[in-house]
Amino acid sequence: MKIVLFPGRNLSTTAIAAACDAVAGYPQRLVQRIGHPVMWIGRLTDMLDRRLNRDTDSDPVRYRNGFVAMSIIATVPCATVALVQVLAFRRLPPPLAIIAGGILGSSLSAQRSLWEHVRTVSIAARQGLPQARAAVSHIVGRDPAQLDEAAVMRAAVETLAENFSDGIVAPLLWMSLGGPAGAVFYKSVNTADSMIGHRTPRHDRFGFAAAKLDDLVNLPASRLSAVWILLAAMTMADMDARGAWRILRRDAGHHRSPNAGWPEAAMAGALGVRLSGPRSYNGVVSHEPWVGDGRADLTPHDLDRALGLYRRACMLQGGVLVALSVMLRRAWRARRPS
Repeated sequence: MKIVLFPGRNLSTTAIAAACDAVAGYPQRLVQRIGHPVMWIGRLTDMLDRRLNRDTDSDPVRYRNGFVAMSIIATVPCATVALVQVLAFRRLPPPLAIIAGGILGSSLSAQRSLWEHVRTVSIAARQGLPQARAAVSHIVGRDPAQLDEAAVMRAAVETLAENFSDGIVAPLLWMSLGGPAGAVFYKSVNTADSMIGHRTPRHDRFGFAAAKLDDLVNLPASRLSAVWILLAAMTMADMDARGAWRILRRDAGHHRSPNAGWPEAAMAGALGVRLSGPRSYNGVVSHEPWVGDGRADLTPHDLDRALGLYRRACMLQGGVLVALSVMLRRAWRARRPS
């Protein structure tokens, strides 16, 4: 039997994935029973790191092996899911295959998880600074003991902005292009970068390929995430959309990351605050430039405003996905021969 698929099936799958993630997230019971796709990718990355990145290897060998490892990490999970996609569309009616793909694909987005983790920091901050430091330590890598309340709030807002890009917008963008397999490709690259893409003696050469590929695959999503934040700010009375545009144009390229500066600049401008700036990692102070020109003394109220902006941006993204999917489906039906 011939299988007929409309061109917007990946957008439909992505819209379903975004909705499922927003409503339910990835159930903790599944994490306890079978783990999470990121955990599985992490095990593959760790195995390759141990086998291909030996202490006795020279820098050129580590550099070469890093490309080999990244090739395996980027292709094996993606090819596996692509095969499952093909089999699903052969054995299931297309609408059911799209729904199943969306439900499975929702595990690759972190919309609800990010909200919950950052919201926890806001709640903890109202209980005291020690509680706020403990909560933020779960989502940032800087030294929590060195943070006052304003620094804790800035760290949480920065994490919210950056992870909106690489935890939500990027996997959904890649899913809209390649279905769940596209999202798996992205998550494989992003997970590898988070594990081995560091400028440390062990991973400086071995993780070079992972770091550079992650920068590349995140580039379109970082710009798109800034657009969603800007559009969301335009719909909210307590946000400064013009400020978001001004800071985005001025400061997005000044960030230490070629991608994180975009959503952070948009959010800083919309909130009217300053983000980034000097911070401490493992006792070493990193003198980063400020992003934005507003207040640096953020409060829990500012974090709540950032969460509201984040939620509105997620809703806009979901609405656009649904609208595009419906438009493409109608256009496809209109052009089909009767």
